[in-house]
Order: sequence, then C-alpha cells, then structure tokens
Amino acid sequence: MRTETTVADIRLLIMPLPEFAMLPFGGFLDKLRFTADEADYSRQRYCTWRILGLETGSIKSSSGIAIQVQTTTAEINYADFDYLVVFGGRNAQATQALAPRYKNILRKAVGHGVKLVCIDNACFLLAACGLLTGHKVALHWRHEAEFRASFPRIEVVSGQMYCFDGERISCAGGMAAIDLAIEMLARACGRSRALKGLADMLVDEARSSSHELRSLDIEAATSRHTGRAIALMRSLLSTSKTIDELAGMVGISRRQLDRQFLSEHGMTAKNYWNELRLQHVQWRLLNSAHSIAVIADEAGIADVSYLGKIFRKRFGMSPAQCRKASPGMPSDL
Repeated sequence: MRTETTVADIRLLIMPLPEFAMLPFGGFLDKLRFTADEADYSRQRYCTWRILGLETGSIKSSSGIAIQVQTTTAEINYADFDYLVVFGGRNAQATQALAPRYKNILRKAVGHGVKLVCIDNACFLLAACGLLTGHKVALHWRHEAEFRASFPRIEVVSGQMYCFDGERISCAGGMAAIDLAIEMLARACGRSRALKGLADMLVDEARSSSHELRSLDIEAATSRHTGRAIALMRSLLSTSKTIDELAGMVGISRRQLDRQFLSEHGMTAKNYWNELRLQHVQWRLLNSAHSIAVIADEAGIADVSYLGKIFRKRFGMSPAQCRKASPGMPSDL
C-alpha cells in the first residue's frame, strides 16, 4: 500500500499562460485527478501537480475565469518535477510575445531535466524561446500556417493531436489534452491506471495521436481521395503547389480530382483550395494583429492587392473592413 510520503510516479508543474483556454486545461487536470487516487477523493498519490505562475495571485483564462496560482517561479525547485506543462493563450501572436518574460524560466526547467509540454498555442512561446529547435511539433490545424510562416525551420506534424519527440511534447489543445494526459500517465503509471475515470468523464475511449477528426469541416462526408486532398490543401496552404501536383500526391489525375470535387462539393479542386485560403485569411484577420502581407503569405497569396480584390468579391468587404469588425484588433494595416 502506497504511503503519503512515497514519491509519485509522475510529477507535473502546470503553467497556464494569460488568456489560456479552459477546455484543454480542465480536461487535462481532471484526467490527472482521476488517475492520482485509488478512489475519487482527488488525493495526489500516483501523480502530483502544482499550478505555477510568475507571481502570486491568479491567471485569467480566455473565458474570464481565473485560476489561482499555487506556487511561483521564484519558489519552485524544478528538480522535484518531471514535466512542465504550458497551456497557451488564445492569441498565438500574443503568446509568442511572452518569450522575454518566460524564456529564462523555461530554460531553467530544461536545465534541471524537466521535460517541456506545450498545449494549444504554447508551442509559439517555446519556439520563440528557441526550445523547439530540432524537434517536431503538433498544433491546432487553424494555426499550422501561422506557425510554419513564423518558424519555417521547425517541423510541423500535420494531422496529429499530440506528438512525443524526446524531451518535448506538444498537443493541439481542446479535447486532445485528455488524450495526451492518458498517454503521459500510461507511460508513467501503466495503461490501466491511466484509463481510470474515463467513464466518469463521459469519454468513450483514448484516441491515438493520429486520430482523424470526423468533425473537421465536411471531410467525413467525402471520398478517400477528396478527403486526402483537403488535408493536403490545409497543410500546404502557404506553398506554391499546383492542383496537378496535389492530384499526383493523392494518386489520381487532375481530371479525376476535379470530377470528384464537383460531385461532392460543387466546385473544382482549385476553387475549393482558393476558398480554404480565403477562409483562413478571414479567420486570421479576426483573430490576430498580423499585417495583411503576413497573412497573405501564410495563405500562399503573394500579391496583397490581388488578395484585396478576391477577398472583397468573396466577402463583400475589404480585409481592413473585415478586421474592423473584430473587437480589439488594430485597423492600421
């Protein structure tokens, strides 16, 4: 029988960044709670954790709910922990800008042998601190193009919910944080204990890192070839790849690919890819402060004036007018 003084199988520092998302944070933490105890008393026996912050007080999430800091970076002994789990903020650009404040903290943890885990947009912070160099990273599909543009030398693994790569672990966020927690706990505490509590969380099963989301757009209703093509379109958004090249990667001819897209989506493959690009531009205008030139580059559109023309035709307004519709986003482009 394990005593209260026995060292836990896995010890984690949990560090939410300003404007962190509650969904991955709550899911990850609750999975730890179920595994930590024999019953459901939330006792930290098999795994332990502390909420880490730069200073005492609380950290506000993107939903406005604040989480109380349990220990500060000035107080912590990193040698007492195995992992530092960082939950990213809502805005990737703002999260990346935190690098000067967090760089020394993260490097100190690494110096003590602590493995770094970045969840959601926290990968932008670790990359800006130079801590993902030589590592692969999994991140939310909405931010892949932005990350590739900002850190072109870091390999992004598309279509994965989480990625273990040596001393660095990354996760796309959302409900995938639960799956990541299960895998981390399985490696430390065993599969049986890691799966404990899933029924209480109303989770059917643990999903693998390569699990394909059926809810992603309308790909679940597409054929194998169009589904694969759409996934490639998203991961190759910023490139100069042609539809002919894309068809070759899928393994069919350009004519066959267009025929399937017309049948399933009512438009050619080229028009579908253009729509994906414009949807990306619109989302980035509403959710970041990057310039139109930067966003256009992410979407593989070299001419900003051309982007303005096709954007207005599609959405009935200019990119600048679109950005003005988003509270808190600068209108000076």
